[in-house]
Amino acid sequence: MTIGVGTNDKQSAMDGLSNMTGSVVPISDDEFRQRLEALQAQIRESGAAAVYLHAGTNLYYFTGLRWSPSERMVAAIVPAEGEICYVAPKFELDTLRDYWKMPATIHAWEEHESPYKLVSQIMKPLGSTLLIDEVTPYFIVNGIQQADPDLKLGHAQPLTQNQRSRKSPAEIAIIKRAHEMTLAVHEAAAAMLKPGITTGEVVDFIDQAHQVVGAPAGSYFCIVLFGVATSFPHGVKDPQLLKEDDWVLIDTGCLVEGYNSDITRSFAFGNYTDRHKEIWDIEKTAQLAAFDAAKLGAPCEACDNAARQAIEAAGYGPDYQLPGLPHRTGHGCGLDIHEAPNLVRGEMTPMAEGMVFSSEPMIVVPDEFGVRLEDHFWMSKDGPVWFTEPSDSIDNPFGR
Repeated sequence: MTIGVGTNDKQSAMDGLSNMTGSVVPISDDEFRQRLEALQAQIRESGAAAVYLHAGTNLYYFTGLRWSPSERMVAAIVPAEGEICYVAPKFELDTLRDYWKMPATIHAWEEHESPYKLVSQIMKPLGSTLLIDEVTPYFIVNGIQQADPDLKLGHAQPLTQNQRSRKSPAEIAIIKRAHEMTLAVHEAAAAMLKPGITTGEVVDFIDQAHQVVGAPAGSYFCIVLFGVATSFPHGVKDPQLLKEDDWVLIDTGCLVEGYNSDITRSFAFGNYTDRHKEIWDIEKTAQLAAFDAAKLGAPCEACDNAARQAIEAAGYGPDYQLPGLPHRTGHGCGLDIHEAPNLVRGEMTPMAEGMVFSSEPMIVVPDEFGVRLEDHFWMSKDGPVWFTEPSDSIDNPFGR
């Protein structure tokens, strides 16, 4: 059997794309303030004095300040009551003020001074317990503790995760558009494939295509694999050349307003074998089994269990054995491409409205090929809803 994938022409495939971000609405200042107020309510309930938010996605989520982490401390201290404050290098003050959404006091330090002592001084009037967010590097945690051995440090992830895992309607809308953009790019990429093209050329095309549909930075990540290389879940170090009747796996995503998309498609370039179809159909069944098991109040592990049961019923596995599913069924997604909670055995977090997950129970056949179908869904008040429709069939991987 043969799939007519597309035009085999890069320019024609690219010309079919256009900017898709016209309806995207950024997160409002009011929503950032509401997030911060909700975090402070959680801090009070925990009995802690404050939370330390390190540069990165937590800092952005709660304050609206986009700042990449580095060897220098840039952070916000969020007290249980009252106004937040920032800690930053003095030479960065003007830049920080240019980026912030929530003006507040900045405690600045010169290059020869200790930012850890500043944190200690900030905490003196607030209390003795500071919860550190989950992305803070060890050298920062150690520096704070060494500067003030009497300060009790704790883990802020239960608080940050509790909020970030439950997306607001505004977040859901952004994530949906990001996935729609990436699905359009996937289809364009399939349309431009031709014998002899390299995986690197496809990666470059996908990067450019993401820019065309409205992601200025291009692809956030991109994995393109041909043939036996598709049996390696996250790829191989060497590039490949596409041949007639090769098996293809493409996994990619982009950022829209800081939120990730992440979609995988697996299909044949030309003829596929009965073996390909058998595994593809099992993968499709497992992906839908995970989706169907997503129920409000059910533990996240229920989705992983359902996908594995479908794979094992078809004679593969069990557990993580190959041929079969070597990794978890899915992960949370939002400002970080992999967010907790995950769809994995032992994850007992109840699924709640607003949570976002991937369903991607990849099947690996060692030394032959792998099939991963990945789409994301979110939990509505009525149950799971796909952001993008899964592949229809091996003959129609893009539902056209």
